[in-house]
Amino acid sequence: MKRTISHTILLASALMLTACGGKAGISGTAGDSAGRELIVKRLDVNRFTTLDTIKTSAGGSFHYKVKVDKGDPEFIYIFSGDRQLAALLLDRGDKVVVKADTLGNYSVEGSEESAKLSTVEQSYRKFASDMSAATDGPQMAGIYLNHYRENVRFLLENPFSLTTVPVLYQQLGEATPIFNQPTDAIFFRNAADSLETVYPESRYVKALRREAERRMKLLELDGQLRDAGEVSYPDIKLPDINGNTAALSAVDSRVVLVHFWDCTDASQKMMNLDVLLPLYKEYHDKGFEIYAVCLTSDKAGWGSVVNAQGLPWINVCDIQGSASRYASLYNVTGLPDSILIADGEISTASGIKGADGLRRELGRLLGRR
Repeated sequence: MKRTISHTILLASALMLTACGGKAGISGTAGDSAGRELIVKRLDVNRFTTLDTIKTSAGGSFHYKVKVDKGDPEFIYIFSGDRQLAALLLDRGDKVVVKADTLGNYSVEGSEESAKLSTVEQSYRKFASDMSAATDGPQMAGIYLNHYRENVRFLLENPFSLTTVPVLYQQLGEATPIFNQPTDAIFFRNAADSLETVYPESRYVKALRREAERRMKLLELDGQLRDAGEVSYPDIKLPDINGNTAALSAVDSRVVLVHFWDCTDASQKMMNLDVLLPLYKEYHDKGFEIYAVCLTSDKAGWGSVVNAQGLPWINVCDIQGSASRYASLYNVTGLPDSILIADGEISTASGIKGADGLRRELGRLLGRR
């Protein structure tokens, strides 16, 4: 009987430890907030969600527990009204003690990441205060440059810390990111690469990866535009039906139709035969080429359609599908979509999306029969 009771007690203790392990505990004091309500908020990637309100004791102390999913630490913020008292980065099992004063200053014990986040918050508040007190443009530029350099140093010294996420998203005012240069995309990509090795399930890291990919596409576009002396449109390099890389910039034709399409859509397959093929036969010998980009992960299906329809133009496939960086570069928001390049320049002619408009424009550029 004693052994059974002992086993029961041990099992109950294990279950209690497991339950506690799924939460983080917060306790502390909040300056002049004695007997007041505090608001606990969670950062959901780019916005705050209110989790709860808690009432402080007569001495201003408070206690709270927050659920933390495995592998997904939480950014938790404590407010008194509109005033932020503390910012915390909590993992499972953390037990932190917060001491906040009436001026927005606070200290954290029990969590190295939360303490590190505290230094980030204090640095940013000082930057915002210095910018507000600046009296001229050169002074503001110097303050901004120093803060930017400090942030870059922090990113390089803390590649595996989630505290780099709020650093990357800091704003100068409401609409200007601190990291606002095209080349800053590299910082986002490197941070995502490092954090994914430690927190592959973190929604913050997944959102950072999406932002990194968006910025890298913009960086690529910026590079394309800087090389405008060589080519005045974004180049595309993808494998053709024979597995060879076919570059759009290598097409030696006066007029090129860059056609984005989906081989799984019946109406788009019919467009190949009813619209594009007649135009190709009529104008190819006069200097017209089609560079067709199929956005699909089904490369075998694409090859089957191209061969079955006997499409004679340049056919390439981007297995990234809707995530294609080339589609983003050409601002493709729906399929099918086409862009006309005439004499090395993207055409700005209107009304060329339809078959009749495209035929008229080809007639104007290449002459009619």
